[in-house]
Amino acid sequence: MSNNSSNGGSSGHGPGHGPGRKLAMTHRKPKNTKKTLLRLCWYLGQHWVLLLFSLFCIAFTTLGTIYATRLIGVAIDDYITVFDFPGLAKICAVLMGIYLLSSLATWLQSYCMMKVGQETVAVLRQEIFQKFQKLPLKYFDGTTHGELMSRVTNDVDNVSMALNNSVSSIFQSILTVIGTFFMMVYLSIPLTIASLISIPIMLLVTKWVAKHSRKYFKEKQSRLGQLNGAIEEIISGQKVVKVFCREEEEIREFEKLNQSLLEVSVRAEIFSGMMGPIMTALNNITYAIVVATGGIMMVLGSAMTLGTISNFIIYSKQFARPLTELANQVNTIMAAMAGAERVFEVLDETEEEPDAADAAELKDVQGDVVLTDVHFSYEKGHPILKNVNLYAKPGQTIAFVGPTGAGKTTIINLLTRFYDIDSGSITIDGHDIYHLKRKNLRSTLSIVLQDTYLFTDSIKENIRYGRLDATDEEIRQAAKLANAHEFIRRLPDGYDTMLADGGGNLSQGQRQMISIARAILANPAILILDEATSSVDTRTEVKIQEAMQNLMKGRTNFVIAHRLSTIKDADLIAVVNHGEIIERGNHEQLMQKKGFYYSLYTNQFEQSATV
Repeated sequence: MSNNSSNGGSSGHGPGHGPGRKLAMTHRKPKNTKKTLLRLCWYLGQHWVLLLFSLFCIAFTTLGTIYATRLIGVAIDDYITVFDFPGLAKICAVLMGIYLLSSLATWLQSYCMMKVGQETVAVLRQEIFQKFQKLPLKYFDGTTHGELMSRVTNDVDNVSMALNNSVSSIFQSILTVIGTFFMMVYLSIPLTIASLISIPIMLLVTKWVAKHSRKYFKEKQSRLGQLNGAIEEIISGQKVVKVFCREEEEIREFEKLNQSLLEVSVRAEIFSGMMGPIMTALNNITYAIVVATGGIMMVLGSAMTLGTISNFIIYSKQFARPLTELANQVNTIMAAMAGAERVFEVLDETEEEPDAADAAELKDVQGDVVLTDVHFSYEKGHPILKNVNLYAKPGQTIAFVGPTGAGKTTIINLLTRFYDIDSGSITIDGHDIYHLKRKNLRSTLSIVLQDTYLFTDSIKENIRYGRLDATDEEIRQAAKLANAHEFIRRLPDGYDTMLADGGGNLSQGQRQMISIARAILANPAILILDEATSSVDTRTEVKIQEAMQNLMKGRTNFVIAHRLSTIKDADLIAVVNHGEIIERGNHEQLMQKKGFYYSLYTNQFEQSATV
């Protein structure tokens, strides 16, 4: 199906439009962190071999460090205090070996976790992009482009940072705490108790700060998405902004969004930044308690030695360090959880309904289209179409006319199953479209919309988008029928000319002709045209009209008409108003009735005559 990005027309969209900017800044309630974490663990579990090897390396490094610390105490008590330098040299050699192997193990586990993290993030990006292709059009109508981009980029990047750094830190922290605790208990229970006095306070502070940080980081990501939406819209609409001299107003609007993001970002960083100083203070207090307790025990004549006290000072630091590191990474972890939640929100969105089990495929489509008692509403209780009945014979041209918001483009959205009807039926060649495979249904249609969309690629590839297996010669023939060949041939690189974003380096008329060529190449049985000649000059309009006539030959055509003079030869003109077809017939019949169509036509003719 040859399709442009926008649905154009007056009423084709649902309640919201894609690149909208004025969004309510709602405070979404944070979801279940445990559920999000478990879901991330499932993704990590796909790389269990690398994870196990990384865990082994972390265990070796952690236990080696704990053992090396104990050797330092032994060196103090057995070699340094008795000036046994040969023995000290041996133990130093052992320490050097442990530290060298630990460094190698650290590098290996960092490499493995980096690989796991990057591959996991790549899978997430792939899944969210695939999800976008499966979501119904109404989702994109109600979500800003910037918000969608934020999910794929900012949110996934936050997850990436956490997976690359925090996962291995968590493993290492757990092993360090367990190993250090047992070594401390083995050396001295009284000093162990002294070392653990501050731990409950650390845990309570961590829990309190994490609870508040997570809320603000989730809100930060949400507002960042809103800001991205504003930036995307204003950049896309710079011509409109400048022609209406609204630069200052847009700056003020952006400043409001930016200030809103700043406020919640500051709150998030303040809460997460509290952890480091608090933990440092508690650690220093712990060192003082350990030294004082050990000194008192030595004075009282216990078996406490200088080496053991030295070990405990190091072990207390090792025991508290994992908590401090986790505290310092609260912002990274909270941002990752918020980002993961937002990614999973998209992945959990309801997709287009799957094809029915008995869904058939149309072959040799004739183009016999029937709408029977069709009712439709974007929102319950607010009907858009009411009791629409229409019959298009193969090869006929059916034109829809009516005021803005009447429901013309909505009928097209239902034909293509961008939206599903509330009641009634739509058939093609006698087959209900809800019992046809979507891909097959849409492959029988081509759409040329009022707002053309061209990809940032060559002209040739933009035309080939209508049929990917088309040859270069078929592309040229389609361009000739669309009256596009001549202007393409005059371009410096011809069909290989690269287009700017949205085809910005071509005129509106040229973009429209390329869009028509794309539809011609698709060779559909049913064609949908949203006439787009009102913004081009008369000479270009004639060329586009001629191209459209070439495109419409031998097909069933549905035309949304804005200039009524262009559909005078239509086989049937359906006049749509307030969601109902109030008049139907050809041009002569409707003019003779002197009803709504007659009024529309004469008013438009009079306006044209006065220009």
